[in-house]
Amino acid sequence: MPAVSLVVTDLDGTLWHTDDRVDPTVVAAVAELEARGIPLLVATGRRVTSAREPLARIGLTPPAVVLNGALGLDLATGDRFHRAAYSNAEAVDVLAAFAEVGLRPVVYVDHPEVDVFLADEPSTHPLHVEQLGTTAATDDLERVVAEETVLGFSMIGVPWADAEAASGAVGDRAEVHLDRSLDYESTASLTVAPRGQSKWDGVAAFCAIHRLDPSGVLALADGPNDIELLDRAAVRLVPEVAHPVALERADHVIPAAADGGWAAVLDHLA
Repeated sequence: MPAVSLVVTDLDGTLWHTDDRVDPTVVAAVAELEARGIPLLVATGRRVTSAREPLARIGLTPPAVVLNGALGLDLATGDRFHRAAYSNAEAVDVLAAFAEVGLRPVVYVDHPEVDVFLADEPSTHPLHVEQLGTTAATDDLERVVAEETVLGFSMIGVPWADAEAASGAVGDRAEVHLDRSLDYESTASLTVAPRGQSKWDGVAAFCAIHRLDPSGVLALADGPNDIELLDRAAVRLVPEVAHPVALERADHVIPAAADGGWAAVLDHLA
């Protein structure tokens, strides 16, 4: 077993089943990692605020790669260690693809006051809009993509037909992740990142800054947006209820997040 230099973890379906309750054995395992001097890096499709707040409820403010590799930051200080934004021309092109099929996505930005911008009538689920709360602002999306630092696009909890239409329209203009929604039953979640981007980009940047060996990464993850992370990791732990493409890459299958399976990380440290 290779020596583990860094533990990288996804959140939804991996560290927790739902973010309103994290198994106590998982919290204890995170503390044990710290006691052993092994750094922990979060790598998630979530935006900054939706990653920071549930982690803070269990006393954690780790560094994190958010939005599937678009941004890397210290959740305690806000200091950035990685940013891979769209060029404005690319962002304009992707928004145009959504418009071709009559859809208005959430636009994620690196902005001092908000996480996202919305159209007057966004195509994402109404409860998603409600959850965004004060971290969202309404604006002309054409202005946003032309002028702001755009990190990604999404529609969460939408009909599969809408998600598939958007995915087809975007095509190879960007990196599309389409999966079932974990929050809204029988719906789809679509995220769109800059072409070629993955969570591993942020992991590599973190390793470079902290002089960690990227060949010693242990990754825990469960979804299609984790493929590159799992492919590059030295040790791959995947929950038993994960997406098939993640399970195909597992070195070890661990219990589900709902059963505190993440705590098994302690059994796989050299």
